[in-house]
Amino acid sequence: MKADDLRQSFIEFFESKGHLARKSAPLVPKNDPSLLWINAGMTPLKPYFSGSEDPPRERMVTSQKCIRTNDIENVGKTARHQTFFEMLGNFSFGNYFKQKAIEWSWEYVTEVLQFPEEDLIITIFHEDDQSFDIWHDDIGVPPEKIIRRGMDENFWQIGTGPCGPCSEIHLDRGKEYGLEPVDELSDEVLEREGDRFLELWNLVFTQYDYTEAGEYVELPQKNIDTGMGLERTASVLQGVDSNFEIDIMFPIIREVEKQTGCSYDEKEEIKTALRVISDHIRGVTMAVFDGVIPSNEGRGYVLRRLLRRASRYGRDLGYSEPFLYTLVEEVIDVMSGGYPEIGQRKDFIEEVVKSEERSFLRTLEDGLDILEDQIEEMESENRPTMSGKRAFELYDTYGFPLDITRDILSEKGLEVDEKGFEEAMKEQRQRARQARTEGGFAGGEVEIYEEILENMENKPEFVGYEKLEQKAEIIALIQDGEEVENLSAGEEGEVILDVTPFYAESGGQVGDKGSIFDDDLEVEVNDVRDFLGLPVHQVKVKEGELTADIEVKLEVDSTLRRATARNHTATHLLHQALMEVLGDHVTQSGSLVAPDRLRFDFTHFGSLEEEEIAEIEDRVNAEILRNREVESRITSVKEAKEGGAQALFEEEYGEEVRVIEIDDFSLELCGGTHVQATGEIGLFKIIDESSIAAGIRRIEATTGTNSLNYLRRQQNRIDELAGELNSDENSLLDAVKYLKEEQEELEQKVESLQDRLASQKAEELLNRKEKVDGVDIIMENLQRTDRETLRILSDELIEHLDNGFILLASTGEESVFLIARAGSQLVESGFDAGDMIGEIAAEVGGGGGGRPDMAQAGGSNPENIDRAFAAARRLVEENL
Repeated sequence: MKADDLRQSFIEFFESKGHLARKSAPLVPKNDPSLLWINAGMTPLKPYFSGSEDPPRERMVTSQKCIRTNDIENVGKTARHQTFFEMLGNFSFGNYFKQKAIEWSWEYVTEVLQFPEEDLIITIFHEDDQSFDIWHDDIGVPPEKIIRRGMDENFWQIGTGPCGPCSEIHLDRGKEYGLEPVDELSDEVLEREGDRFLELWNLVFTQYDYTEAGEYVELPQKNIDTGMGLERTASVLQGVDSNFEIDIMFPIIREVEKQTGCSYDEKEEIKTALRVISDHIRGVTMAVFDGVIPSNEGRGYVLRRLLRRASRYGRDLGYSEPFLYTLVEEVIDVMSGGYPEIGQRKDFIEEVVKSEERSFLRTLEDGLDILEDQIEEMESENRPTMSGKRAFELYDTYGFPLDITRDILSEKGLEVDEKGFEEAMKEQRQRARQARTEGGFAGGEVEIYEEILENMENKPEFVGYEKLEQKAEIIALIQDGEEVENLSAGEEGEVILDVTPFYAESGGQVGDKGSIFDDDLEVEVNDVRDFLGLPVHQVKVKEGELTADIEVKLEVDSTLRRATARNHTATHLLHQALMEVLGDHVTQSGSLVAPDRLRFDFTHFGSLEEEEIAEIEDRVNAEILRNREVESRITSVKEAKEGGAQALFEEEYGEEVRVIEIDDFSLELCGGTHVQATGEIGLFKIIDESSIAAGIRRIEATTGTNSLNYLRRQQNRIDELAGELNSDENSLLDAVKYLKEEQEELEQKVESLQDRLASQKAEELLNRKEKVDGVDIIMENLQRTDRETLRILSDELIEHLDNGFILLASTGEESVFLIARAGSQLVESGFDAGDMIGEIAAEVGGGGGGRPDMAQAGGSNPENIDRAFAAARRLVEENL
């Protein structure tokens, strides 16, 4: 069974059992700051499990794409570890429980996938007698094939919150996969026998709430969360030994084999490299499709790390130029069965990957340079071993592999502390693991909001599209992550209301500001954030006392709201104008909509020409002058997209969406606030265009009075500049040109004067030269002479000294600059200034390098310049 067929059969099976099939959510979590990636099938469904949102149906089925990197070092070395994978899962939110979950899992595995019943083994939590009875009495699994296991193996729990026992279905692949004969099944045998007993499916029975007090309280609504690895199950169905050999992975490996001439079965090192490359490029392709761009932080850094790991392994196979981008098309081919839309961004994904590869190859060269510096330092200190910490810094910061570090050091008769390297690596893993563990079921940061949502009958209503003033009841007050009874004057905290006109930050639009007030009460609202669909108002009490359960009046700052609305509508006009001017490849990659400015990130390779920026600006302003009507409506996702509405690739939309239509010019899915007609925007002015990542450009712009203020500031600068140049605005350019010409003339005069001074000084120094064994030597400290003058002087001198050596120094209060020159005859005899300069510079606390005929160096101990000259004299004599 092909992977696409497996995915489809799983979904169709559970659809026949009344489950709603839902497309995979993007890899980027939505409204969940506790996670970098979607890492399990249940992760996008957490609001339904926690009760903060009502599911579209109580039974659901998905095939969810996931990324996990906690065991990245094992990827490629084992048959099952992957960073990117798909998780098949069926879910129940307070509907069916253990009986149905177990019955259907057995039916699917034995009747649809046709695994022999005698080859299946069941594990359960050791205290879960109910599951044992279902498996034994109702399904008919023999007791000896039902293994009880402890908390670590068969109880799902992360921090406090919903948790419960789980039951797993394992496949006995036969004694040929075992390490030794098995007389009786046990927990120990499952752990010991490696790949023989393969876990297929994990059924989690979420029936408890683990409290801060350490108690397991029965949940009133019990849920089912299951997970079956698509790749793992496909490997068994396709009769291959690892996940990497299935039909949606092995073609990528075959493509690399074809390009390099390497063979998968040639040796273990090559097999590992091919596996890593196939896994990582698959994950990178899917992540870039979902809107993630390589960067130095967060999920962007994870993506960068995957690309660099794959590129390093490619180096082992002989690649010296970017190659990963050539595999993107193969990835799209094998993954398009489940994700047909990925082909729409093929060119963009390839460009992102290629650009990052190019950058990394340069970084790798930087790593080589740094390693060479380290080697020089080790040799000068007579230190034969590089510390593990230093080697790990090279690996972590520059992506420099330990094996390359080891090989290069070995060539120099040096070594690396690999144990120290592993300890540094272990510490990093421990920090990452600690961060994950402390995150809890939904992350500690959002736990308090989950508790509040659970106790609310209905979610807070947002009325801000229609109203900027509203009466509301205070549902809860929060301070320092804890719910409190009141907030007094001068205190800051968070407010939850039953209804609000305040827009919570979302879709790039910042949260509203305004006030909460009543008799003797004045409260500033400084921001509004959305957590799990709950608007959280960040406030500071100015007067009076804010108390829970009272009714208050709310007022949004209308000036700021209108300014924000102008900027938001302008981003829609800008998006359409960009597509018209640059091409249909342009898609939105992010935005910021604030009262004072807008920022719009979009996909495009290459900077914009001035003419293009002007044309984009003109098109947006033309639509503003037409005063087009701006309308919003609620419709289905299907109807919106069929109507041509623009949607963000990385966004996950519900069944119903809000559409913003600007006459026949622009149509986008958007939940933000907008003007009623484009004429309200006023003047649109682009103030900056730049690159923020490979293939991602950024435009910053202003509208309305902010544009007027920007132009006024520009005019003030022009007036100030004209005043400084004793000119007027119309003659300003001529005045600048005259000033530039005058500067060039002065620079020529300075250069001519420097040459004359250098000639005079050269003549003076030539008259004072020394001879050592027939070689002319000049050594001089020219205090506080700039470097360029020193170089000019050395050029002048060396013309007269074919068989001579020159060392010139310039000392300041805390620094030294050295330049050494060797004449052509001296170089021909084997003399090398580049070799000597390092030892000379060491005397003044520095280092340097260069060619045999010219070298330069710096130092920080000018008081030791005489020692440097003495060292130079000694080295010259030794070389001669």
